[in-house]
Amino acid sequence: MRYVKVEGEALGTFVAVTCNTDVDEAKIAEIVARVDAEAKASMSVFDSSSLLSRINRGETDVIDKHIACNIEMAERFSELSDGVYDVTLKPLTEAWGFIEEDDRVAEPNIDSLLQFVGFEKIRVENNRLIRDDERVQLDFNSIAKGYTVDLVAGELDAIGSDDYLVNIGGEIRCKGENPKGEPWSIAIETPYDGNYAMDSYQKIVRLSDCGLATSGNYRRFYYTEDGRKVAHTIDPRSGESVVSDLLSVTVVAPTCAEADAAATMFMAMGSEGGALQLAERCEEEYGWRYYFIYADGEEYRIECSDEFRD
Repeated sequence: MRYVKVEGEALGTFVAVTCNTDVDEAKIAEIVARVDAEAKASMSVFDSSSLLSRINRGETDVIDKHIACNIEMAERFSELSDGVYDVTLKPLTEAWGFIEEDDRVAEPNIDSLLQFVGFEKIRVENNRLIRDDERVQLDFNSIAKGYTVDLVAGELDAIGSDDYLVNIGGEIRCKGENPKGEPWSIAIETPYDGNYAMDSYQKIVRLSDCGLATSGNYRRFYYTEDGRKVAHTIDPRSGESVVSDLLSVTVVAPTCAEADAAATMFMAMGSEGGALQLAERCEEEYGWRYYFIYADGEEYRIECSDEFRD
C-alpha cells in the first residue's frame, strides 16, 4: 500500500483526499466523483433537478436515504439547541440571497417568512416528507457537506484504507496516520473578512479518527447599501443574520456531519446565546471538542477545549 493524493472539485468547492491504499489515483478520483454526483442529485438546493429541490417545489414527497439521514440528524440538533439549529431555513436563506444572489431582497419581509420556518412543521412518515405547509422548504447546507465527507470516508473504509484524510471545502474526516506516521495536522483559519486564500491560520491541531468542521461569517457575507453586514448564518427565531463577536467555531466530533451541524449551531447561537456553555456541555456528554475565536478589539480571544490550549 502507498499514500496517494487526489485533488479536484466537489459540491462546488475544492476536494482533497490523501489515503494509504493499494488502488490507484484514478479509482480514488472515481469514488469522489461518484459520491459528489450522488450527493448533489439528492441534497443540493443549488441544483434545480435534485430530489431536495423537487421536494421543495412540491413535485414529490418521497425522500431517499440521504435526506432521511439528514432530517434525523437535524432533529437531534434542533432539540439540542432549542430550535436555534433549523434546516427549514430555506425561505430565509433564499430571501437574503445565499442560494441565488438574484433572489436577494434588500429588506425581506421576515414576519411573512417566519411562519414557514420551524422544524416542528415537518415530519417523516413511511419515507415521505410531510409538511404543515407547502411553503415550508428545506436547506441542508449546514450539514450536507460534512455528511458527504463521511460518505467519501465510508467508501475509503470499504476499499480497505486505514489511513486517510478527506477534505471538502474545509470540512474534514481523518483516520489513522499521515504519511509521516503521525496524527493528521489540520489548520484552523484566522477569521478575518474575506480570508479566501487560507494562507493565514490561528491554530494547528493534530487529530485522528474523527471529523472536523468550521463555521464562520468571514467568507459568505455581503454589505448592504447602508453598510450593514449580512452573514449567511441565520437565526431562525428572528429571521435575521447572526453577526456577533463570535467569529469562528471549529468542532471536532466522531463524524464530519456532526461537526458540521454543531459548528453551525454554535455560530447561530452567537456569543450571547449560550454557545460556549452548550459546547462545554457537549464536550462532557458527547466528547466533542471545540475551538471558538472571538473578536476582542484588534485582537482575537480564544475559548477552547483543554486539548487545544497552547
